[in-house]
Amino acid sequence: MFVDTAIITVKAGDGGNGHISFRREKFIPKGGPSGGDAGKGGSVIFVCDDGLSTLFDFRFERTYEAEPGQNGAAKQQHGGDGKDLILRVPAGTLVFNNDTGDLIHDIQKGETFTIAKGGKGGFGNEHFKSSTYQTPREATPGEKGETLNLRLELKLIADVGLLGKPNAGKSTLLAALTRANPKIASYPFTTLSPQLGIAEVDGQRRIVIADIPGLIEGAAQGAGLGHEFLRHVDRTRVLVHLLDLQPEDGSDPIENYKMIREELRQHSQALYDKRELVVLNKIDLIPDKAEREKLIKKVCRELELRIDRDVIAISGAARTNLNALLERLWKELNPADEVEGWKSPATTA
Repeated sequence: MFVDTAIITVKAGDGGNGHISFRREKFIPKGGPSGGDAGKGGSVIFVCDDGLSTLFDFRFERTYEAEPGQNGAAKQQHGGDGKDLILRVPAGTLVFNNDTGDLIHDIQKGETFTIAKGGKGGFGNEHFKSSTYQTPREATPGEKGETLNLRLELKLIADVGLLGKPNAGKSTLLAALTRANPKIASYPFTTLSPQLGIAEVDGQRRIVIADIPGLIEGAAQGAGLGHEFLRHVDRTRVLVHLLDLQPEDGSDPIENYKMIREELRQHSQALYDKRELVVLNKIDLIPDKAEREKLIKKVCRELELRIDRDVIAISGAARTNLNALLERLWKELNPADEVEGWKSPATTA
């Protein structure tokens, strides 16, 4: 199950209390303060775990507490420190203060972040002794550990994001390019949550692809499923805008394209400005080559797109032109390869 939001409360451990005691031993005529200092409380720490892809582990448990520090003891015994609490989250997790709405941290791959610090331990009376103050009868309590109400949000980290209207063929394309097994059906909104897959261009090159649930008009304002998942596209480096050349609902592919672009613009200008490759899908459903080419040229002309750079025609179901699509995406993601003369093993064999 894909879970990409969670509301939790974290509490770091309180510091232990300092101890008051005096040394009294047989045959020792002069005693003295011997109350030990206390241990500090454990902290709550987020650790990025590459093996995780959802926030499912936080769905049922809402409160997380680290261990408190132990109190000091007689004979100058220091209280033990409380154990830190480790919370493992996937890369791309945004940590918000749920009370203020402020973003606290964006957890990246391989990162460790302390979200709540444990309280310091108190001092025992042994800590206060001096040449002029030989019998202190005071100790300090431990500090309270930090407590925070948090909202966790996961933004998928992928190289390529698949966009398009419901039934544009995104799930079929993801299944054809990768080993992912998204739900595929002939009705809208079969994809209810983002899906990730890894496409192999060849033995050395891989592309992480995210299939984002279909967008409809008004998605940026909360209509349909798009508002819930638009944020997952923010981290992608290249957008694949999938267009059905002849939609079953009779809609105009040109107007469909413009609608999706407007939703991106309303959600984020940075998202709107991302590099985009328009992929014309389901060309196998137009068997007449002349008619197919006429439709492709019409779309390119109306949208002012260049066939040789901005557009590629494929069929996800028939697996037509998929190798060419992957090569095009790799070049978009790694433009330096061309400059440095990198060639895949397939082309150098």
